[in-house]
Amino acid sequence: MTIQDQTGAAFRPADRIATLGVSEIVQIGATAAAMKRAGRPTIILGAGEPDFDTPEPIKAAAAAAMARGETKYTALDGTPGLKAAIVEKFRRENGVAYKASEITVGTGAKQVLYNAMMASLNPGDEVIIPTPCWTSYFDIVRIAGGVPVAVPCAGARGFRLQPEDLAAAITPRTRWLMLNSPSNPTGAAYTEADYRPILDVLLAHPQLWLVADDMYEHICYDGFRFTTPAALEPRLKDRILTVNGVSKAYAMTGWRIGYAGGPEALIKAMAVVQSQSTSCPSSISQAAAEAALTGPQDLLAERAADFQRRRDLVVAGLNAIPGISCRVPEGAFYTFASCAGLIGARTPEGGTITSDRDFCAWLLETADVAMVPGAAFGLSPYFRISYATAEAELREALARIAAACARLSRA
Repeated sequence: MTIQDQTGAAFRPADRIATLGVSEIVQIGATAAAMKRAGRPTIILGAGEPDFDTPEPIKAAAAAAMARGETKYTALDGTPGLKAAIVEKFRRENGVAYKASEITVGTGAKQVLYNAMMASLNPGDEVIIPTPCWTSYFDIVRIAGGVPVAVPCAGARGFRLQPEDLAAAITPRTRWLMLNSPSNPTGAAYTEADYRPILDVLLAHPQLWLVADDMYEHICYDGFRFTTPAALEPRLKDRILTVNGVSKAYAMTGWRIGYAGGPEALIKAMAVVQSQSTSCPSSISQAAAEAALTGPQDLLAERAADFQRRRDLVVAGLNAIPGISCRVPEGAFYTFASCAGLIGARTPEGGTITSDRDFCAWLLETADVAMVPGAAFGLSPYFRISYATAEAELREALARIAAACARLSRA
């Protein structure tokens, strides 16, 4: 693949990214945003971003840090204050003991994951990724020279990895397993009983390490009790990188702060990668994140309850539409609904819905509702809705989806 610039010179991208592209979620969001700017009443249900504002005490802490002149470079992978707050967070909320030297802070959890893969993978090393999964997992592994190994997780099994499927995917080249609970895109979450047989498989394979992506930890419903693998199995703690951040729970996506706890040797290697890429995260964002983790936490439960009301609205609305079925997620702020009953349907325009991508593209064009097809996450025929938006918009979107589906001619 080559790209011509204005002088006629051909640009040749590096092999490591030649087959990659910008996230399909980002592409759909950009298209929908352009439609909205053009005056169309587009409702965007694709972005994984809370519609809440960052809490005022957190913004005040950032302003105070600026007033104190904390606008310089910080320690490479986290200020002492923020690292101490993260150590205490892991102790208080997860029952896991880390030292400051076992903590890393990056410009978002995505950078933390990228640093981990770049620091640990050699060409050809394999990373097991249960699918459906967050779209960036696969491409981060590829850029780092690794080989992503998809293990499909059926909706009938709650979209959760089964231990026998994990065991079957392990080879001598396997280096990591990535697990996300609650999950983006499905909202599926793992109980202690779900985790235990998976951890037993890891115990039997000493070369296999685990990324526990806990980003949606505080967005759980119906009394679901969140737990993290490092707390469940201390014998694996030295092979687990526990990743988290402030983006989702505290509505701080734009502040770009993610963090992780893990074995010191890995954390040091990740610091080498960070030192030659972004260097330290924003000093102001780190001050804000420290305030988020050390300040009052009651807002987390309040917002989770708000998200649960929206979840119930969306799940009920989708399940009322013939041809669509939606599992009730345990957490996060996504539904991952099946549109299998609409595959093969004819549109009023004379086309045919042959896939989840067709379905989502047709709804965007004819109903001005932007969703993400399940194919983007590795499992079809599904589609993801982010219900981290105003209830009025959700109701309008559901009405549009229902009206559009009623116009389809089903066999």
